[in-house]
Amino acid sequence: MTASATLATKRVTRSSYKKRYNNSEENDEHLDNQNGNTGKIDEISNDEEEFDYSYEAQEEFEEPPLHVSISTYVSYTLLIMLAYLKDILVRYGILTFGSNLRRSKMEDFVPLYSNFEALFTRFIYMRIRDCWNRPIASVPGAEFDVLERYSTDNNWTFQYTGRTKRCLNLSSYNYLGFAEKSGPCTDAVETAIEKYGLSTCASRLDFGILDVHKQLEERMAEFVGKEAALAFGMGFAVNSTCIPALVGKGCMIISDELNHASIVTGARLSGAKVSVYRHNDMENLEKILRQAVISGQPRTHRPWKKLLIIVEGIYSMEGSIIKLPEVIRLKKKYGAYLFIDEAHSIGALGRTGRGVCEHCSVDPNDVDILMGTFTKSFGACGGYIASSKDVIDHLRANSHSSAYSATMSAPIARQTLSALSIIMNKDGTSDGKNRLRRLAWNCRYFRKRLREMGFMVFGNNSSPVVPLLLFMPGKIAELSRRCLQENLAVVVVGYPATPLNSGRVRFCLSAAHTKEMLDDALEKISNIGDLLQLKYNK
Repeated sequence: MTASATLATKRVTRSSYKKRYNNSEENDEHLDNQNGNTGKIDEISNDEEEFDYSYEAQEEFEEPPLHVSISTYVSYTLLIMLAYLKDILVRYGILTFGSNLRRSKMEDFVPLYSNFEALFTRFIYMRIRDCWNRPIASVPGAEFDVLERYSTDNNWTFQYTGRTKRCLNLSSYNYLGFAEKSGPCTDAVETAIEKYGLSTCASRLDFGILDVHKQLEERMAEFVGKEAALAFGMGFAVNSTCIPALVGKGCMIISDELNHASIVTGARLSGAKVSVYRHNDMENLEKILRQAVISGQPRTHRPWKKLLIIVEGIYSMEGSIIKLPEVIRLKKKYGAYLFIDEAHSIGALGRTGRGVCEHCSVDPNDVDILMGTFTKSFGACGGYIASSKDVIDHLRANSHSSAYSATMSAPIARQTLSALSIIMNKDGTSDGKNRLRRLAWNCRYFRKRLREMGFMVFGNNSSPVVPLLLFMPGKIAELSRRCLQENLAVVVVGYPATPLNSGRVRFCLSAAHTKEMLDDALEKISNIGDLLQLKYNK
């Protein structure tokens, strides 16, 4: 019986961004022609330097300058003090404004949040709420249309002007550029809708399995180098429902401190003991593993039934890549199992897009379970889990998402399968290869240029996630607003989603981006960086 079986049974071209377009079919067609949105990605040109796919363990995580850290803490301290003062004035009726008057209508309701959370939301988050949840009105490709909006009540509600703003998309996880409305994937989806409709209206245990699901699972298993795979309609649910089906009471999970919320949810639901190690710190991981083997379970000191290490391929907030060779060495040394979440790395890493195992030149058989989502590189939704046949059979029967939820929509499965065929060059074209090469080049080029400009950038050179450090809360909001004015759609992140002194803007790169698009964006980002004094390494 294999270790895995035991785990189951043992308990486009340059465009003008200054122009505004309305949501009309004529403008959509015009933009498709302008941006080269034909379902194909151009090859790397001769004037774009060559690169290699070699594994780089070295990553940059610089500490902020002392004066920046002090300024950041002082800024948050003042914001919180002013928030408390304003809350007192509102409570005693001295200050009345905007939406805070609504509090009187909620007096008989049980609070949903702690006092500090409510305070933070009302008086700090609401000041900059316009920087998030911006709705779009087009396909999230290299560019998209952002709905224009404004607020008259301090960002508690928004009104829409009816106009849209065409922006360069540096915010979506469209890594391989499959978020398209034309091309072979779109044609396949249209055919699937005509044949299957939109929903199976049944779970896997009923009559929810279609031939396209079986094809997708077989192709995915082949792609990642595993015996079998299982597809799900929701990526979050893969982790949150499969982890409890793999481990339980008497087991121990060793989890990276920056693992996704879906992993945290699954670990909590499992009932297993959870130990968290410092991000990508192999010494700390080994210390926890060694202690787990020596001490065993609390009180009884019996050996743990299973030790399960859970990591991610690419960490979506840091842009870092797991040190997989070292994790596998420790896994073998201490007899643990290894679960990798490849939500952001599958399709985005490796010469052929096979993820972190290929990127690190690691045999997939050294990893017990590979999980990933179809939301990012495949332009679809849902997720998969791949392992030995015994493990997959176990999950098929015991994972709640498999047993009780409706299966993946057939058009979504067909979109994923078509994208996968292109990546694997089974469509008879070089489009998949071009997408992989373009993404890899864009990642290195964009990150390199930002560092040359003097910005402080986190992460690995191969990662399509590029975090640029902003630190201070005022700069987080100002950068987001100025980028939107310059027709750049970006995601900014601050406390509590990041540590207090690590506010950042997160750029997500795509194979759909051309060099001209990135150069135009870099010039605008540089100008904004000069204005806001963000070039901390200059």
